[in-house]
Amino acid sequence: MTSSPDTSDRRNNLPNSLSATDALAAIAAGTLTAEALTRACLERIAEREPVVHAFAWIDPERALTEARERDRTGAQHRGLLHGLPMGVKDIIDTQDMPTGCGSPIYAGHRPPNDAACVALAREAGAVMLGKTVTTEFALRHPGPTANPHDPAHTPGGSSSGSAAAVADFMVPVAFGTQTGGSVIRPASYCGVVGYKPSFNTINPTGVKPLATSFDTVGLLARSVDDCALVVDVLSGAASPSSPPERLQAVRPARIGFCRTPAWPHAEPATVRAVETAAEQLRRSGIAVDEVELPGDFAGFLDAQNDVLRYDAARVFAFERTRHPDLLSPSLREELAAGLAFPRSRYLEAQALIARCRSLFATAVAPFECLLAGSAPGEAPRGLHHTGESIFNRLTSGLHVPCITLPGFTGPNGLPVGIQLIGAFGDDARLLRTAKWVAARIDEFAAR
Repeated sequence: MTSSPDTSDRRNNLPNSLSATDALAAIAAGTLTAEALTRACLERIAEREPVVHAFAWIDPERALTEARERDRTGAQHRGLLHGLPMGVKDIIDTQDMPTGCGSPIYAGHRPPNDAACVALAREAGAVMLGKTVTTEFALRHPGPTANPHDPAHTPGGSSSGSAAAVADFMVPVAFGTQTGGSVIRPASYCGVVGYKPSFNTINPTGVKPLATSFDTVGLLARSVDDCALVVDVLSGAASPSSPPERLQAVRPARIGFCRTPAWPHAEPATVRAVETAAEQLRRSGIAVDEVELPGDFAGFLDAQNDVLRYDAARVFAFERTRHPDLLSPSLREELAAGLAFPRSRYLEAQALIARCRSLFATAVAPFECLLAGSAPGEAPRGLHHTGESIFNRLTSGLHVPCITLPGFTGPNGLPVGIQLIGAFGDDARLLRTAKWVAARIDEFAAR
């Protein structure tokens, strides 16, 4: 039996159902306060958290105190995210909340400072609502979070709690991170927008590393506008002295249909979603051309996985040498594999990835973006595994921006997303294109 998010929130226009951009507009207009918005989110969490388990830590009174402080801020001193509640993935440091990293090793750990992304969001006026559940150190071993559309299914990982909280109207936007597939896959499984910007767009200082070759801070949100606004603020692209304009949707001229090396793993639901999106775009007058990546990409997914494991084995030297008994068996296995690789294999993998970055830049250049799958299919049944990242390791390794758009469903009625991929550093064009494509998906779903 499913337990889908209650869409009456949207019908009744409760504050916690608003997108980030709509909520900020209401606060700026004086029709909503930061405290009222935060309180609505907390009430939703109290109602649904026993089912969804999206949060690793939350202190309602602390969050309300922070929101009241925002409401006391004079209009001339308000930042671009004034009063916006945000979820924070529990591998991201917060000075006033514990950072447990999904591991008993760090249970109750209190960092002395905020991560850069949290500090920047607070400087812009955001309210840190609580810490969202992550898999163990953002790798494979899952936490307790369930998919809000059906709690018998995984929400994906590793940004499990962030995706589930946004999908279930607990918070309008939440931080995630992606090293393999940790933003895009849970966004697809939970039916929200997931955005992984170009590598290092958001400063990762204060985020527990997994593989520094790929680690990227991203967002889970309700709309493309939300992602664009928050990332612009955190990256410095938005001017703090003037209100940002709404993201302008731009109709693309050409989109590439790229099945990627992961396509043989696509389930019928993903094949149907991507092919339907391609056909819908063609009917809208967009040139959608097949794109086949060069032969070098045949070994890319293995190379990305090799680099991740090699990096992780060294990142977690303290944990695996001082607390091996507190690591999950799956993590110990991953770290042992990374230690077993000779450095020559690691360097060969990095060299292949570097070649493919150059080749990909050429392949994507004629297009506004590439269209691809976000995940193998809908969320698998069971909470013992968060699904496979095979559709996401390409973009993580390439350092390029990508975004998942919801709008399709699988055989069990669970969400299935599509992925749009841009050129490195060309995030603004990707987001403008994504907003236009998202509107076409909404039109199709409304028929």
